[in-house]
Amino acid sequence: MTNRPGMKIGTMEHPVEGAMLQVGSPAPDFKLTANDWTMKTLSDYAGKVKILSIVPSLDTRVCSAQTRRFNEEAAAFGDDVVVLTISADLPYAQRRWCGAEGIERVVTLSDHKDMNFSDVYGVHVTDLRICQRACFVVDQNNVVQFVDYVPVIGEEINFVAALSAVQKLV
Repeated sequence: MTNRPGMKIGTMEHPVEGAMLQVGSPAPDFKLTANDWTMKTLSDYAGKVKILSIVPSLDTRVCSAQTRRFNEEAAAFGDDVVVLTISADLPYAQRRWCGAEGIERVVTLSDHKDMNFSDVYGVHVTDLRICQRACFVVDQNNVVQFVDYVPVIGEEINFVAALSAVQKLV
């Protein structure tokens, strides 16, 4: 694994593992746990534009706002776009949170088992075993079309740029 600049939480910097993805690179495959405990891979979303919304934990203010925003935006996308919110939260917690918040258009996936997704997408905050906030837009051919790594945990992703990238693909 490649060590790269860390993620800030308050005044402390935490190490992040994995190489940062670049626009134009193939999206790495993944194996993540859905909140019904089934395993999901990139191929489960074949032929769709994929928004990968990565959050440290759904039970935090910025993460829940990010997920709610994509849930609202997803209504306009249609069936050709899927929004995947990925965290290291347990699937039970993700299901509880979605139910409490009325989230119906976002698929939550968990990297809690082995953090492999976090490693290959370059978002593994190793000392806290969470994901760095990030967003990726992946086209129908699994090519990365948008990348946004957020270096400070309390900052938001660039929604305007992410949604613009999606609009260009549909």
